[in-house]
Order: sequence, then C-alpha cells, then structure tokens
Amino acid sequence: EVQLVESGGGLVQAGGSLRLSCAASGAASGFTLDDYAIGWFRQAPGKEREGVSCISSSDGSTYYADSVKGRATISSDNAKNTVYLQMNSLKPEDTAVYYCASGWGACGVSWYFPAGMDYWGKGTLVTVSS
Repeated sequence: EVQLVESGGGLVQAGGSLRLSCAASGAASGFTLDDYAIGWFRQAPGKEREGVSCISSSDGSTYYADSVKGRATISSDNAKNTVYLQMNSLKPEDTAVYYCASGWGACGVSWYFPAGMDYWGKGTLVTVSS
C-alpha cells in the first residue's frame, strides 16, 4: 500500500504560478519511489478527472497533457519520496482539485487514464482567479 499526500494548492491570479507537492510513503519497509509511476490528475466541478502529467520515477520519463504542455514541469526527488508539479502561466480553466496517484512501474502510453493508477491522495484545491 502507498500513501500519498498532496500540498501546495491555493488561490492564485491568472498568469501566476504554483508548485504542488506529492509526498509518498509505503507500508512496506524499504519503500522507494523508484518502483512507481506518479501521476498528477485534476478534477474540475462537474467534469471528469483527467490526467495532467506523469513521471516514471525509475528513469525520469515525463508525460504531459496537451492542456498544460509548456506550462507545467513534473519532477521527482526520490531521496525525499516526493514528486512536484510546477505550474506556470496559470489560467482560470486550471481551477480544479489536483490529485496525485501512484501506479507500479512506468507511466505507460495510457498514463492519463485514472483507472490505471492504484493509490490516490485526497487532493489539493487550486483556484485561479481571472
């Protein structure tokens, strides 16, 4: 079992930036982020949850949704078991609850499907005002 805790959300004006953090831990001894893909997803009111970005912690491969490409950077500090999502040039349509999720192994070509992830955090709210 993997526990995930998001932080860093808040209220920001359009054009601003936020850095979201996802702290991971595991029940098993010797837990390491190297074994997992960590994805960021978001869900806006009345909309389905959608993939934002994913990182394969073993080799650092990264993936981005078209909607955030060029504005978001995902990174991993495996020593701290923490994954970050830096979001710049934020837009009102980025307003959502942002979740991190883990899956065993690498992100894969279908990383953006929530069903592919095994464990989820409780989310952090990002509100972008116009």
